[in-house]
Amino acid sequence: GEEHARTLPLVGGRPAELVVTSPGWSPRQPLLAEAAGAGIPIWGDVELAWRVRERAGRRTADWLTITGTNGKTTTVGLAESMLQAAGLRAIAAGNVGTPILDAVRDPVGYDVIAVELSSFQLHWSYSLSPLASVCLNVAQDHVDWHGSFEDYLADKAKVYANTQVACIYNAEQRETEAMVEEADVIEGCRAVGFTTGVPAVSMLGVVDDLLVDRAFIEGRRHSAAELAAIAGLGEVAPRHLVANALAAAALVRAYGVEPGAIRAGLRNFQHGAHRIQPVATIAGVRWINDSKATNPHAAAASLGAFDPVVWIAGGLSKGVNYDALVSGHAGRLRAVVLVGTDSSALLGSLRRHAPDVPVISVPPGDTEEGQAAGTGAEVMAAAVAAAAGMAVAGDTVLMAPASASMDQFTSYAHRGDAFIAAVLRLQEGQAQ
Repeated sequence: GEEHARTLPLVGGRPAELVVTSPGWSPRQPLLAEAAGAGIPIWGDVELAWRVRERAGRRTADWLTITGTNGKTTTVGLAESMLQAAGLRAIAAGNVGTPILDAVRDPVGYDVIAVELSSFQLHWSYSLSPLASVCLNVAQDHVDWHGSFEDYLADKAKVYANTQVACIYNAEQRETEAMVEEADVIEGCRAVGFTTGVPAVSMLGVVDDLLVDRAFIEGRRHSAAELAAIAGLGEVAPRHLVANALAAAALVRAYGVEPGAIRAGLRNFQHGAHRIQPVATIAGVRWINDSKATNPHAAAASLGAFDPVVWIAGGLSKGVNYDALVSGHAGRLRAVVLVGTDSSALLGSLRRHAPDVPVISVPPGDTEEGQAAGTGAEVMAAAVAAAAGMAVAGDTVLMAPASASMDQFTSYAHRGDAFIAAVLRLQEGQAQ
């Protein structure tokens, strides 16, 4: 019960020597704060996994570590697919899918593990030494947990500590390059950038709709190696998906994977649900589910891929600011449909920076604790109906909430499923 998490218990009648915490607990949680005050080490699950990863008679996997405000799950999945296409025994683990402790205790062992790391997990990690690492991007998120954006950045930067071969950074975001410059790495480790433009030396990038490498080839000063075609990314390949593919390619190239496996990995990769997921086209209107866009940075990437847009947004804000998101994309908005128990922050930004864009607010309904699962479907059905009334042929209705889901839904997946179900019901009604 909760009462057992308020103070540090004795272990066999003696004070604890170590605390291993769930990464979701913030440093201000009473038990953890007490442990820190007493000088007791606090590890997360990832730190524990790193310390126990070596076992006699079984291979010890190299780690490729991935963090960022957005794109982590896609990138770690792409890396896993590319590694497996190269014939390696590889798995994606950590903040997605298989828990890292399960991966390191596999009875056979892996050649390499692509490890997704949240800022929470990085906060409680200290001794990791990955073969290659990347911070995909940074933007305001989880300020409520970390206490400040600066503390959030500091924890994200820990992904680069002790990297052995290559620190991969986003050449279009100076903050990630600065993290690499300040990182304490293993001697000989390289800085390798990725960009959705033409790459400079020691970067991966795009030339003539091709993903290319100017970092991991001998003749990089004067040439580039073709890795794959952007068309291999699927039906919808927005800029941020291209960036994720380049980051994954850089990680596996640092491990020694050849271009052919990168192409095969892209071809084999199954895009996760709720990430710029086409749902239907109804009367010339395209409906896209991006429920995974749980913060302004993710929503900005999604909005930037479509024009004009009827935007379904809102939810649990996590203390972030929406002004830059709205001002940067106001010109592509035909209308906005707001959901959420309190979308006042987003509504305020819309009034300041997109005053001419029609806004419809869906009443939150009865969303008392324990009832969110029952009301979420009704809220989303109303939002879809409102969006259908505003959209015209050629528009995209984009559900990219820029907010967390837990005020009205059990998860972003539940929210996305509710959107899909409502759109499919709309489609069935149009067909009758």
